[in-house]
Amino acid sequence: MSYSTGAETREPARESSPYVELDRAAWAALAAHTEQPLSATEVERIRGLGEELDIDEIQQVYLPLSRLLSMYVESAGELHRKQEAFLERPHPPRTPFVIGVAGSVAVGKSTTARVLRELLAHWPQHPSVALVTTDGFLFPNAELERRGLLRRKGFPESYDRRALLRFVVDIKSGKDEVEAPTYSHLSYDVISDQTVTVKRPDIVIVEGLNVLQPARVRDDGRTGLAVSDYFDFSIYVDAATSDIKRWYTDRFLRLRETAFRDPASYFTKYAGLTEDEAVTEAGRIWDEINGPNLVQNVLPTRSRATLVLRKDRDHSVRYVRLRKL
Repeated sequence: MSYSTGAETREPARESSPYVELDRAAWAALAAHTEQPLSATEVERIRGLGEELDIDEIQQVYLPLSRLLSMYVESAGELHRKQEAFLERPHPPRTPFVIGVAGSVAVGKSTTARVLRELLAHWPQHPSVALVTTDGFLFPNAELERRGLLRRKGFPESYDRRALLRFVVDIKSGKDEVEAPTYSHLSYDVISDQTVTVKRPDIVIVEGLNVLQPARVRDDGRTGLAVSDYFDFSIYVDAATSDIKRWYTDRFLRLRETAFRDPASYFTKYAGLTEDEAVTEAGRIWDEINGPNLVQNVLPTRSRATLVLRKDRDHSVRYVRLRKL
């Protein structure tokens, strides 16, 4: 089934398509009678820099998504109970439901993850929701520099993929406590002596550029495991590449007036740039690093997602594409 977006006419989806696509109005109607639990103050707190997130976006886009996810969580719990009964085992606590959130730099995936964390925690069936970003699993800057990867930060090879995989495996193994490293966007580096502890939550959201990457083929020809193999649901936040580049540039200009002025900031060297110089520098960084990473590594994983949120020029979600069951 396909719906017109109004702003753009697309070819009707083929009957054989593995996806259901809903425009914003049709998607919003799915939760028309569900109360929106977040206040304007809470929305302001979780909004990303430069994003036009408001109560309407929460109500029309993220509330239906949280309702759908809650259904998935409940269904997974029921399946767990039936499997344990079939295996004639005692009833151990079920493992956390893991949601992956992927997308480009500056597309708003971090805000999506934060909004979902807040909304999902308001559902009484699963009040404990943890959010972990993959930034903490980047190799420290010193190690990236040693490997010649500092200018490829954010590319798949810049992450400690074994540590990230081990973290998700531990979560899905039902360990009581699992630790994840943390990252400072101010110092642009991993914080070596600081971790976040995840203690048996109902849901874990794992957000990052490359969380939907397929497993790598080893030197001996065998295929290993991928982090996404352990996801129960995955979301890709999508937009036109030209829009994402513009959002990245706009965010760079805002940071130049705010965080970059902090003497402790890794990017303090950019604070003194004129606006034209900042636009040029943001464009260079995009064209040399973020753009190629999007095209080569991030965008190809879009088809692996359970659900795609497609954004319009103003950051609002225009339509939703959901994989059929």
